[in-house]
Amino acid sequence: MDQKTFYITTPIYYPSDRLHIGHAYCTTIADSIARYKRLAGYDVFFLTGSDEHGQKIQRKAAETGVTPIVYVDKIVASFKNLWEKLNISNDDFIRTTEQRHKEVVQTIFQKIYDQGDIYKAEYEGLYCTPCETFWLERQLNDGKCPDCGRPVELLKEESYFFRLSKYQDRLLKYIEENPGFIQPVSRRNEMINFIKNGLEDLCVSRTTFDWGIPVPFDTKHVVYVWFDALVNYITAAGYLHDRDKFAKFWPADVHLVGKEIVRFHSIIWPIILMALGVELPKQVYGHGWLVMEGDKMSKSKGNVVDPIALIDEFGADALRYFLLREITLGLDGNFSRDALIHRVNSDLANDIGNLLHRTLNMIGRFNGGVIPAAGAAEPIDEELVAQARHTVASYETAMEKLDITTALKVVWALIGRSNKYIDETSPWALAKDPAKKERLHTVLYNLAEILRMVAILISPFMPSTGPKIWRQLGLADDFASVRLTDAKNWGRIKAGTVVAKPEPIFPRIEEKSEGEAAASPAVPAPVQPKAETAAKPAEPATSEVTIDEFAKMDLRVAKVLAAEKVKGADKLLQLTVDLGTEQRIIVSGIAKRYEPEQLVGRNVVMIVNLKPAKIRGIESRGMVLAASCDDKLALVEAPMPAGSKVR
Repeated sequence: MDQKTFYITTPIYYPSDRLHIGHAYCTTIADSIARYKRLAGYDVFFLTGSDEHGQKIQRKAAETGVTPIVYVDKIVASFKNLWEKLNISNDDFIRTTEQRHKEVVQTIFQKIYDQGDIYKAEYEGLYCTPCETFWLERQLNDGKCPDCGRPVELLKEESYFFRLSKYQDRLLKYIEENPGFIQPVSRRNEMINFIKNGLEDLCVSRTTFDWGIPVPFDTKHVVYVWFDALVNYITAAGYLHDRDKFAKFWPADVHLVGKEIVRFHSIIWPIILMALGVELPKQVYGHGWLVMEGDKMSKSKGNVVDPIALIDEFGADALRYFLLREITLGLDGNFSRDALIHRVNSDLANDIGNLLHRTLNMIGRFNGGVIPAAGAAEPIDEELVAQARHTVASYETAMEKLDITTALKVVWALIGRSNKYIDETSPWALAKDPAKKERLHTVLYNLAEILRMVAILISPFMPSTGPKIWRQLGLADDFASVRLTDAKNWGRIKAGTVVAKPEPIFPRIEEKSEGEAAASPAVPAPVQPKAETAAKPAEPATSEVTIDEFAKMDLRVAKVLAAEKVKGADKLLQLTVDLGTEQRIIVSGIAKRYEPEQLVGRNVVMIVNLKPAKIRGIESRGMVLAASCDDKLALVEAPMPAGSKVR
């Protein structure tokens, strides 16, 4: 049986300047889909590239005193550097200045001209040079380009025109009969309305500049940059130079583009293909914009974010996860540094990071670093296994619909359930009872198996993190050979596998953002309350305090991020806690009651303005509250966000 194929493209990006986070968003989506399809067993062709011709590039090059090709070579190098740092797995990078593309464009232009669908006339109309787009008067917004909001120019020149109007009814019929061709539905409806308003024949050549592909039969004209650019999708697929490859991968499965260029891909491009007698792509998907304070990012507005700087600071996988989880495909999404930090600390450091660390640490402490064989399953184990299997099925369903956000949500629900499973099964308590050794082994095995599955499922989105988890689990199989079917079968991890010492995969981010620092209230001056001990019910209350004295104590909810025993002290635990705006270290005398693993993830109440004290060489900045009675002790907990004030 022949292997299934899948062809996905990004738009080819315009090298007028370096790329910003919005471009990284689009390419990360496409890369994640391509990686998922490979994981699912498809033979994938993933294309990206650069759209290098046009009047804007010629002007930019002239302004900097270099030739257009020298100008674009430098910018294109920065594109490739970004994709390498972002771990993009494209199979080809096409440049419209390449000879293979020039030959395809000229061949197609000649063919369409010969059949009468391209004709010469004089063009007089409006043109936006930054967008390289022709507009009609009725399409402008207050006399400006409806896409970028900048002024348009009045052009008058001899041009060749492509008969879009001839194919209007045929295209409209195709879109109406193929509801999946343009997605999401909102974009489809926009395009239907645009076509129903009437298509004008398209100017497809220019004579006022020469940075472009010459029209083959009239070399004083160059091909319109959008006609040139759209053809890249069949150039790279082998339309002229590799017929076997073209037969294998065309039609493309998905053209992933920003919503502002859906019109070019769902109207001009299909009509070019209709004129050629070539099958249309299966789907054009218009994703939303990344916005800051409700405004689209653009270089002209000065509100762009450099993805290279974010990768250097947070890592590629953290940035990829944020973009894919935070923004639902098809909708606009807000980008902020605060939101990125929150996702890293909450979802990555706390959730998946803690699950990995707790599991490997317990396997190390309680079974010598060896994954044990599972014993008889109890109902709680069966429920966890059932959720794991349901997760894989839901994940696959979501990804087949390109619903990346939902796929990530179901995986994180499994991660959350697994952390809760640790709390419910209490491996640290099982480890103290030799009679419960088999039960302990079952719990540890289940946790290791969950991590094996999670490593596979997250790999399309975080391609470095999946292999890191795999290696820490001590798995011998080459991760590159792993497929989705390996996640569908429970029990693949072999008992006797030696795990590695746990290493953090996503360190928490300590620093505050500028906005946080400005908005956070000042920490109250340290106040040393009088030493008190918890009173037993039978004991009389201590002396009264005034409301003003009580108000001096700043009580807050703190989330326990990590816990470990203090060397040489049987009663002490060192806790790392999150107060919402900062992290602190606290030393607490609760080791006789709590194992470190029991505390991670709990929201406890603490005094935050207690004077710092050195305990066993560790500076303790605060005190957690606990209740005690007859040698029993319990922490005071509060189901509220970290940093919430206790009154």
